[in-house]
Amino acid sequence: MRRGRWMIPVLLLAALAASALFVLNRSREVDTVPVRRASIVQSVVATGRIATPARIEVSSQLAARIERIMVREGDPVQAGAVLVQLYSDEAEAALVAARAALREAEGRQRQLVAVQRPVAEQQLAQAQANLQLAEQELARARDLVARGFVAQARVDDAVRGATNARAALLAAQAQAQANRDGGTEAELARTRIEQARANVASASARLELLTVRAPVDALVLTREAEPGDTAQTGRAILTLAQHGETRIVATVDEKNLRHLRAGQRASALADAFPGSAFEAELYYVAPSVDAQRGTVEVRLRVPQPPAFLKPEMTVSVEMVVGRRDSALVLVADAIREADGASAAGGAASVLVARDGRAEQVAVTLGLRGVGSVEV
Repeated sequence: MRRGRWMIPVLLLAALAASALFVLNRSREVDTVPVRRASIVQSVVATGRIATPARIEVSSQLAARIERIMVREGDPVQAGAVLVQLYSDEAEAALVAARAALREAEGRQRQLVAVQRPVAEQQLAQAQANLQLAEQELARARDLVARGFVAQARVDDAVRGATNARAALLAAQAQAQANRDGGTEAELARTRIEQARANVASASARLELLTVRAPVDALVLTREAEPGDTAQTGRAILTLAQHGETRIVATVDEKNLRHLRAGQRASALADAFPGSAFEAELYYVAPSVDAQRGTVEVRLRVPQPPAFLKPEMTVSVEMVVGRRDSALVLVADAIREADGASAAGGAASVLVARDGRAEQVAVTLGLRGVGSVEV
């Protein structure tokens, strides 16, 4: 009986040992996947924002009170449209004074032509006549003295009269010449008018600066002031986004730089409208890398932007960087990658089933699609 009792544990141990040996020697069952031929597309995904061709800060060139602001945020505006109306008493008064000075200068010129010029011509004619009489008187006095009818003092008086007449004639000639076209008085009158007109133009231009207009076709982004505020030179009243080609500015990981080429097509989605994809085209890759972030800036054109796109809107971009039809592809999970194998052509391996055993085989990687890799 004792022998039968200790034989039972021995048999159990033997059975357990045999079971363990069976488990250790049994081959582990694994799933296998075939290599197949299929089309594969590799893409680079990035996040960016809708960029405008230019952001324009609209400000006043004068310190003046804001009387009216004609637009609100989100309003489209055309080039030349009035955006802001300012008011300045000083500018208004300067224009009134300049116009008054112009009227005065024009009045002086009319007076010169209508009064001063004819008077000067009359005075010239009178001076010529006076000189002729004075010379005749001098000749008569000399004749009378020679004949002994009068004293020498008569001749002396006649000489003085003729001398004064000549001086008066010279003065009359100078005055008449000054009042004629091209003369000093006429030129002075013309210069005064030109200066007055320039002052009017300057005052008008200054007054025109009180009307702030849109420099280009644009969209109003922000409104920085309100009626009643004082506009300061250089301080923005409105911020505009210039109309033009819609663009996307995004950043991609520098490891994808080798895949990017101008002209590559992309599909974009706005985060606010995830169900409405639109097309874009890569046209610019920055020549330098952001060392701190390890990223590269890229820019894409949107040839047909949807109506819902707004400046600074966040978008996701998927750029197709490689495509191959009838490529040998394998599911990505079946590939064992060494360090640095993430690049196309990198070193990697797969386990191949041969004669019931798994054998590690090196492969060269190509394009990477969603869940699959070209080998």
